[in-house]
Amino acid sequence: MWIFGKKGESGFGASSTAEDVTQGIDGTGLTALVTGASSGIGLETTRVLALRGVHVVMAVRNTETGKKVKENIITEIPNAKVDVMELDLSSLASVRTFAADYCSSGLPLNILINNAGVMAPPFTLSKDKIELQFATNHLGHFLLTNLLLETMKNTSREHKKEGRIVNVSSMGHHMANKGIYFDKINDESSYSPLYAYGQSKLANILHANELTRHFKEERVELTANSLHPGAIATSLLRHHSFLEGVMNWVGKYFLKTIPQGAATTCYVALHPQVKGISGEYFSDSNIAKPSSLTKDSDLAKKLWDFSLSMVAL
Repeated sequence: MWIFGKKGESGFGASSTAEDVTQGIDGTGLTALVTGASSGIGLETTRVLALRGVHVVMAVRNTETGKKVKENIITEIPNAKVDVMELDLSSLASVRTFAADYCSSGLPLNILINNAGVMAPPFTLSKDKIELQFATNHLGHFLLTNLLLETMKNTSREHKKEGRIVNVSSMGHHMANKGIYFDKINDESSYSPLYAYGQSKLANILHANELTRHFKEERVELTANSLHPGAIATSLLRHHSFLEGVMNWVGKYFLKTIPQGAATTCYVALHPQVKGISGEYFSDSNIAKPSSLTKDSDLAKKLWDFSLSMVAL
């Protein structure tokens, strides 16, 4: 049981679940894309959005697993609208293929939830020879978002509804207290698994903030926000067996459950209280204060340009 039950200005808090924060909300007519949707908070986010009537597209690496998740959701929610599409965020080619298929499908896109991620693995390079955490947690989502922006803009204009981009970051962004090591992204000799994780999560927040600046300049009805889901014992810890064991042991006292962990994502994606809010960082379904580095507009712009060069846009 989560021991801290205090609620914030939104009326929700750390103990609120994804079903709690979306209670009474009708998402019929909305289409959401959720990356990493076949496990953990991505799965719960998918289930709860589908429960509220949202058409959810699950973007997953393993489509067989994704199809089983879809079947389970439809068994529970017979009227659920769920699709499964293959996406490997660590591969820029896979991201491009996915985006092209999505755009040609004719599906609208109201909500993009950049949820998938890896945490603190041993030094590994992606298929594109980029450090795996930066490649998966940031660059893959950066490219995916850019390639889907026109679809989101068109959907917003045609449906006359605000489109929302939700970046699932982490309180772990505080670990990157010296910023982003642009010149050492792929340097194995200086690699620190936790710093690299924090760096990628800092990038998630800076990405949302820079998107917000672009949206304001273009005067489009899109928002971009980031969030910390909370401390949750999920498969993210699979590279650290001792830590995973400790977290599971103390989890019933200090960690959130997966339904609680998915709450802030569902709140930011769907709740009317968040309408018009952009460039903010949320925790426990309330606006929270991230590190000072996240407010560095020059750093955000530098990351944007650096990311553009890395994905060759």
